[in-house]
Amino acid sequence: MTQILMPKATAVWLIDNTSLTFEQIAEFCGLHPLEVKGIADGDVAVGVRGADPISNGQLTREEIERAEADQTYRLSAVKPKYADLHKPVKTRGPRYTPLSRRQTRPDAIAWLVRNHPELTDAQISKLIGTTKTTIAAVRDRTHWNAANIKPTDPVSLGLCSQIDLDEAVRKSSGRRKKMEEERAENGEDALVPADTAPEIEEAPAKPAEIDLETLFGGKKD
Repeated sequence: MTQILMPKATAVWLIDNTSLTFEQIAEFCGLHPLEVKGIADGDVAVGVRGADPISNGQLTREEIERAEADQTYRLSAVKPKYADLHKPVKTRGPRYTPLSRRQTRPDAIAWLVRNHPELTDAQISKLIGTTKTTIAAVRDRTHWNAANIKPTDPVSLGLCSQIDLDEAVRKSSGRRKKMEEERAENGEDALVPADTAPEIEEAPAKPAEIDLETLFGGKKD
């Protein structure tokens, strides 16, 4: 049932302008039948001005006439034109990670800490479904399995989507810029993800000169 605006004022109007039963009015307005009877007797909602549900788009004249002809009929409010646009947004519940993937969380944490130091512990926790205690242990290298942790992209591990990761990084772009400015002031290198840092190419080895005398076993005539 669509919630009625000004239920008591609507009930006052329906009592004064229709032959609907107290039960019909009570159910439509979300009131108790005794409360509607009290309104009719003048004991409840004294001084409340009636609100026309037809003019405000909550009822149609045809709907009222149908209910007046059948006391067992229950009024149905007119559905607002844009009711679907006002549905409550579903919030995400706690992230569930399969047991087979939980062992890879430290690897994902290490990757995020190394490549995206601008992300807060809260962001990392929400992103891959872990605890701040685990994040701190990986960050400080005090994790019980620190020797076997290998930084791995959480997207490739299936712990989060690329869209969620990009969104978290976007939200922290300001924090990263501030960190880079502080590093620049201290004369340190800018933050560059390890997996995107340019590789240093070794110069190709210079081919050794061929000694013809050694090759042919003697001097050439």
